[in-house]
Amino acid sequence: MTIRREDVDAIAELARIEIPEERKEKIAAELSAVLSFAETLRTLDLAGCEPSSFAPAGVPMREDVPNGRRLSPEDALAMAPESEDGFFRVPPIVENLNP
Repeated sequence: MTIRREDVDAIAELARIEIPEERKEKIAAELSAVLSFAETLRTLDLAGCEPSSFAPAGVPMREDVPNGRRLSPEDALAMAPESEDGFFRVPPIVENLNP
């Protein structure tokens, strides 16, 4: 699959990031290479291979305790594009077809 410059623009808009014009062609090529690599993985014959586990067996897990780093609600909302009554305001994903 080839990523076009227009696709890079759409991805940047969705991610809310700015990409300089001179970098868009290179990013399109890099994303195309990633997708091409992922496509080659589909061609692998994995018959007889057991699925791998996320973490090796016998490795101790970390304690699930807070690390003290927190973002206050006020700071989080200050960085939001829109907020209302202490909540993030986001555009609707699905329109109400049956009001």
